[in-house]
Amino acid sequence: MRSRFDEQLALLNRELIEMGALCEEVISIAAKALLSGDTDLAKQVKPLGDIIDQKERTIEALCLKLLLQQQPVARDLRQISAALKMITDMERIGDQAEDIAEIIRYLEGRTGNDRGPIGEMATATIKMVTESVDAFVQRDMELATEVMKYDDVVDALFDEVKTSLIDMIAKHPEDGEYALDLLMIAKYFERIGDHATNVAEWVLFSVTGVHRRERMT
Repeated sequence: MRSRFDEQLALLNRELIEMGALCEEVISIAAKALLSGDTDLAKQVKPLGDIIDQKERTIEALCLKLLLQQQPVARDLRQISAALKMITDMERIGDQAEDIAEIIRYLEGRTGNDRGPIGEMATATIKMVTESVDAFVQRDMELATEVMKYDDVVDALFDEVKTSLIDMIAKHPEDGEYALDLLMIAKYFERIGDHATNVAEWVLFSVTGVHRRERMT
């Protein structure tokens, strides 16, 4: 019975890795589309977002099967419940990449290349997503903690972008709508970083049984 349970836990990890890889890919495509002004590339985001949604449903069904058909001990129960929380954040990452791609389609070929470090924000958020999932699979508390700390980097980059765009609006008010579109894109990247932080927090819970916010109270 335990060997069967372990096989299903291994399958859960593989599914999470695949979902994480899809999240990385969808953010990467959205970022490339933004920096190149390629609206055709931006259209590739939606189908991948649909696959991420399906992955969420598949993983949720697997977790419920593990809970209902097996008899998980406390450590296993934490891992399964953490996975259920994580896929919600990962699905939101996919949604926000779709939101970015949707805005790109209305930029009329203009890019964010010269308006603050939006590209750096994209790279940083991809790193956070990748490492948060890796931390879960490896049960690596140190890596999860590093992901949470790295959110400060993304937040700082967002502040740089915001300052740059405010300056742009002041000097070129005719580009106000374009600047606001870029600001919204930067905000979506910042939110993706927040979701990756949430994933990392659930990693710590899966290992220790204590959520980060409980430790802070």
